[in-house]
This record gives sequence, C-alpha cells and structure tokens, in this order.
Amino acid sequence: MALDLTRRAFLGNTFGGLALGHLLASDRRPMLVPKAKRIIHLYMAGGPSHLETFDGDKPKLAAMHGQPMPASMMKGQQIAQLQGKKLVCMAPQFPVVRHGESGQRITSPFPHLGSIADRICIVNSLRTEQINHDPAHTFMNTGTSISGRPSMGSWLLYGLGSETEDLPGFVVLTSVGKGGQAQPIAARQWHSGFLPSRLQGVKFLSTGSPVLYADRPAGVDEVAQREIIDTANALNRRLAARIDDPEIATRIAQYEMAFRMQTSVPELMDLSDEPASVLDLYGTRGGDGTFASNCLLARRLAERGVRCIQVYHRAWDHHGAIKRSIDITAREVDRASAALVLDLEQRGMLEDTLVLWGGEFGRTPMAQGSGRDHHIRGFSAWLAGGGIKPGITYGATDELGCSAVEDVVDVHDLHATILYLFGLDHERLTARYQGRDFRLTDVGGRVVRRILA
Repeated sequence: MALDLTRRAFLGNTFGGLALGHLLASDRRPMLVPKAKRIIHLYMAGGPSHLETFDGDKPKLAAMHGQPMPASMMKGQQIAQLQGKKLVCMAPQFPVVRHGESGQRITSPFPHLGSIADRICIVNSLRTEQINHDPAHTFMNTGTSISGRPSMGSWLLYGLGSETEDLPGFVVLTSVGKGGQAQPIAARQWHSGFLPSRLQGVKFLSTGSPVLYADRPAGVDEVAQREIIDTANALNRRLAARIDDPEIATRIAQYEMAFRMQTSVPELMDLSDEPASVLDLYGTRGGDGTFASNCLLARRLAERGVRCIQVYHRAWDHHGAIKRSIDITAREVDRASAALVLDLEQRGMLEDTLVLWGGEFGRTPMAQGSGRDHHIRGFSAWLAGGGIKPGITYGATDELGCSAVEDVVDVHDLHATILYLFGLDHERLTARYQGRDFRLTDVGGRVVRRILA
C-alpha cells in the first residue's frame, strides 16, 4: 500500500533527517580530551542576588545605602520593573564570611556552601542578554532567546550519546521554595528543538511515582506487555521502511525505554540502600519533593549514567523583603547543595561530574522597596568538579556590584566552557537546520581557560 507524504512528513524527513544523519554518522567520541562525563545543574530559578550570595563584599555600595545611584552607572542600560523610578542604592543585606584555606567570600546565610569553599570555583562576572524571566531562562538553557532551539542537555546527548539504556539521558527535577515568588518554568527550557526528540529532557515528578503511567496496568504481566511492544515496534519498523522519518526511530526507542524503566525507576526511587549518614548529610529522607530530596535523586541518577540532570528550585524572585526571603531560601538549598558535592567526592564521582549552581540573572544594586529588581550586567554562579579549578574566585563586578568589569563571562562563554569540559568543541558541534549550521553558542563563545584545573 502506497503511503502519501504530507507536507509535515516531507519537512520532517528533509530537515529532521539531516540532523539524524549527522548524529548517526558521528562515532560519538569526544573531539577533545574530556574531563566531565555528566553535569548536574542546580538551577536557582528566579534570579539569585549576587549581592546576598557570593559578591556581597561591597563597602562602597554599603556606604551609599539610601543615596541615589550615580546616573552614569545606569545610562542607556536595561532596567526591568524599576524603569522610570528613582534609583536608590541598597547595601548588601548580610555580612560576608571568609571560608577555607582559599578565603572564598560567601555571605552568612550559606555556611554549608562555605564548608566546601575550597572545592568550588565562584564566578562573579557573569553577564546575560535577557532581563525578563522566560527569555532569560531560554537564553541560559539554549544560548538564544528564540524558543524552539535545542537545550544544552540535548546538545550534550547529540554530541556524546547516553551512558544508560534504562533511564533517559537527560532528566529534569523541580521543587518550589517558600522564600520568594515561584516564577514558572516551561518544558521548552529542556526541549530538543530541531534535534531528534529522543534527546529532549524528561521531567521526573518529585513526589510519588516520578514517571506517570510507568506501572503496568492491572491484569497485564511482563510477557503480555512485551508482546504489545514488539507488535507496535514491528508496525513502526514497517512504516520506517517506507518513510525515512527519525521520529519513528524515536518512538521505537522510547517504547523500549519505557519498558525498561518499569524496573529501573522503582529501583532508582528505593532509598533503602542509602545509609542514614547520607540521608542526614542531605537533610532529607527522600521522596518529599524538596530541593534536598531532588539533590539526592540527582546523585542517584548520575550514578546510573544519566548525562544531564537539571534540578530547578523555584524560589529566587525577590522583588521585596529580600533579606527575609534569602534567609528562607538559603536554608532550603544551602545544605543539600554542599552535600551533593561532598557525596560525589566521597564516591569518587566529583572528578568527572560537573556541578553548576546559578540562576538566569542577578539582582540590581538599587532597591525595589525592600527587594531588588532583575539585573543582567553582573551576577554570580559557582562550579565544581569535572575539570574545574577549585578554591578560586574568578572575575569581579564594579564597586557598586552593578557591572561585570573584570574577566567578564557571558552565557556563550559558560556554554563553550562546559562543552569543552565534556571534550566537545563548541564551534564544531553543529546541526544543519533550514540551510544553516546551528550550535549552542550561536556565533560567540570562548572557553574560560583560567577556571580549568
């Protein structure tokens, strides 16, 4: 029976097939010498204030508290909700504490992160292009503010493949905090864009069964389900023989993955093999939907070969009451963030696991009442493991914490550096789509070599 090609199928065959062809042609070996095998991205959604976390040592800003922000500092610059308002300086709200032999400066609400100061690299000179949450998330995840492009996790799978057959290669976990407005996040932040859909992130639920409909229906045993899957895959292969559509191969692979996950997911969630000392380290018994629980789950996913794990904590949009809010949110993430690094180190996994902690942008040095507005010209993050030089602070903002002025790192630079640590050249990792070679770093990006071990 002849099958007519619809316009959608033709376009899918033409453009999707090009991407799949590139993928299959690759031998999946790193282009460079890799230091990292997997990444755990602790994503502080909402925009953590650098001035209340890792860049709070600003005596000039403290001295100018309540005074007008110098007009020269903000002339021609993007402002979000403070547009047209009187811009008044706001001092950092917490004292800075020096930690470890490295003397890293971290504010007082983060004592546990202070305890791992000699294991992390703090970057205080990040800069991004998008001042509102959704496009800023899109830019941080995909290297562009245009929705529909592949996320970093999808690019990693595209370039290196997955190390597990029993779980998705890219998993997303989310939690909601109580210390700030929980800005929404969307599935397009972990989408595969024009790359094959089997490379997109899979969101796991934080409580109950992490994957909906993974359990077998009542009355269906393993043998019967295997027969159903084999029959569906046989039909899909017949269709694939007529229409060279990469999404058919994706359906076949996902049927098989779902079948294996009926065993792998319950085993993943069974924490009976975790000693009490590890549970106490994270501050959770697991399965409670908290950031701490998700950090423990992230380590278990990393152990099982998941390439990219994103752990979103939606609690950092502090337009008001920033001192109180940071105090609450820090208690939600501080202990578990440090625990993850220590746990990975104790298991010998930190050396090839890259940990990234940060949000989509920072907050203004100007007050928005008792809070701070969105800020894109200078903010902080930290990295650990996976080839990162530990115990250093890289880059700096000016004396008011307004602009990154020393060793500036933009989002393309961050992405280029992450790909480099995985053995991938950001300029060569490309996919042709609609007549153009696309890459995660678009037309920019440089490897920040001074933060590499």
